[in-house]
Amino acid sequence: MKKKIVVAITGASGAIYAKLLLDALKYLEAQIEDVAVVMSDNARQVWEFELDNKEYLNYPFSFFDKQDFMAPFASGSAKYDTMIIIPCSMGTLGRIASGVSNDLTTRAADVILKERRRLILVARDTPFSLIHINNLKTVTEAGGIICPAIPSFYSKPQSIEELAGTVVNRVLDLAGLEHDSFRWGGG
Repeated sequence: MKKKIVVAITGASGAIYAKLLLDALKYLEAQIEDVAVVMSDNARQVWEFELDNKEYLNYPFSFFDKQDFMAPFASGSAKYDTMIIIPCSMGTLGRIASGVSNDLTTRAADVILKERRRLILVARDTPFSLIHINNLKTVTEAGGIICPAIPSFYSKPQSIEELAGTVVNRVLDLAGLEHDSFRWGGG
């Protein structure tokens, strides 16, 4: 069964994670029915600053304005099964944890949680305050999956893209997508 995936990109540092995820989803198109993307204004600014490009404009996915509450995934009836927020700012996390649906990202996350579907938040901040930790706990208790943007090193990454890719590979695993990546004990 092909997946319907929402990708939300917030203004937290770590645009490389979003880029690598979009690249991977494009490559894994045979497993995917639809990818819908929503980016905050800050996400666009951070992408352009950190990656020195506007490549987000070149992906073959449907992009939605952050205030477009008519987007299909703003309703549970559209049956999107997975939402990935990458990177996930602490402000976005706080609004989700509080049930505040003031934009398309937080509304879609609310829908995914209420429908008991898969919400993956790639939290990108350090250090965490107690407020952040409590919000992470609240979202986890509501059924969300917290996947901090903490890379692994046992695959011996040789570039920043390979290092960031260790996080994206975990996200792809959590989303239930089949892909090639380093597996502990498997080479």
